[in-house]
Amino acid sequence: MKSTIINSFLAWYFKSRLPQVEFSLKNPAETQYNIFNDLIYKGSRTEFGRLHDFINIHSVEDFQSKVPLQNYDSLKPYIKRMLNGEQFLLWPSEITWFAKSSGTTTDKSKFIPVSFEALEDCQYKGGRDVLTFYCSKFQNTKIFEGKSLMIGGSHEINPLSENMYYGDLSAVMMNNLPFWVNLISTPTQEIALMANWEEKLEKIARHTLNEDVTSISGVPTWTLLLFKRLLEITGKSSMLDVWPNLELYIHGGVNFAPYREQFKNLIPSESMNYIETYNASEGFFGIQESPRSEGMLLMVDYGIFYEFIPLGELEKENPKALLLDEIEVGVNYALAITTNAGLWRYLIGDTVKFIDNNPYKFIITGRTKLFINTFGEELMIENAEAAITMACVETNSEVREFTAGPIYFKDDEPGGHEWIIEFYKHPENIDIFAQKLDTHLKNLNSDYEAKRTGNMAIAFPRIRTCKEGVFYNWLKEKGKLGGQNKVPRLSNDRKIIEEIYKYL
Repeated sequence: MKSTIINSFLAWYFKSRLPQVEFSLKNPAETQYNIFNDLIYKGSRTEFGRLHDFINIHSVEDFQSKVPLQNYDSLKPYIKRMLNGEQFLLWPSEITWFAKSSGTTTDKSKFIPVSFEALEDCQYKGGRDVLTFYCSKFQNTKIFEGKSLMIGGSHEINPLSENMYYGDLSAVMMNNLPFWVNLISTPTQEIALMANWEEKLEKIARHTLNEDVTSISGVPTWTLLLFKRLLEITGKSSMLDVWPNLELYIHGGVNFAPYREQFKNLIPSESMNYIETYNASEGFFGIQESPRSEGMLLMVDYGIFYEFIPLGELEKENPKALLLDEIEVGVNYALAITTNAGLWRYLIGDTVKFIDNNPYKFIITGRTKLFINTFGEELMIENAEAAITMACVETNSEVREFTAGPIYFKDDEPGGHEWIIEFYKHPENIDIFAQKLDTHLKNLNSDYEAKRTGNMAIAFPRIRTCKEGVFYNWLKEKGKLGGQNKVPRLSNDRKIIEEIYKYL
């Protein structure tokens, strides 16, 4: 009876937010304009704002002319000072938390500032709105009669300053959640924030074994590993035998398509719902309105001002950036954000395509650079090319061409990366080359390193060598011979890998 009352109250609480959400979605230009003015006013009290003359910014055009597009490297000098305790450089309120994510060409990891406003008005609001949509669509939900399982990261004290903390975004959020959320969540924070993934997954499995879990949020990779461990412990055949009232899985961060069938096999229920979200260390941007709707709604009232750069503009000295009411459906755009944590005209690196503009709905189409992110590793082309180069130097070999793509989970086998390499000069021992490649990828990319721990999510790289001319013949069949055409180095699916197989 008590759980039923709590469920009814919380369902009402989340649904009560719906009118505000709907107003912002129906008035996106007005909402974005108000957010822009608020951000500029607050930014004028920062060092960055004074340097870029925010006090004399009276329009978006002024903003775009005074502030160039930014990336992590351009903001890094400010962030390094913030990590050492300086304040009011990018944002006018005190920042003591940083979300750690995979790095750039020059850094193994990025440290994204997370302000109180970014947590409360963006990340938490996004989490609440997922449930707002869900409770509005499913009036008879019993999701709050059980526990919500959050599979997150770990947090560490930043050694650069005793008052500064960093961790995965999920861990930053867990550390700052309202107390009442912990009452309806599992596992305990002590377990949820453990740094060792193998030990943590085992403890989560043991701790939640007898819980009534009704919803889960997390990256598919780790969720599947947890499911498999729970089924091993219990001897059950499906997750519904473990958690019979499970009804919702909230996912994001990687493409869910390769995992969908595995989830359906492990949770064989037509009543199970899957909701996609688009939240990153830099902000919370999109929510799938309904399990059966295409794309995600762009959330326009989270303290983030959006700009969209046509991909053809990116290489220009002064790329043209469009506002929301200027975008075209069906066109790929690079996403630039200005946030309530002090990221100003920040190119996040993702590309999006709108499928509707009333309301604005979009899909994530990729990255502005080549990548593999099937398991949350965010392996970028810079990492791959640097690691290949160093492995060649250390094994006295030379690579002519290469491409890499994911190996998906299969039964009890972990996923991984498959590399097809055409050597100009072969290494004496391909196994040693693979070891060097793996080591350098770990050193260059902290997310890859984390997923490789214990061969749990990503196994040791699989390398296939090929004879001379394989990539040439593939390009020839594609009609792409010539200096302007290149072999894609990384792909987030197996399409290119499978195509090249017939030439091996």
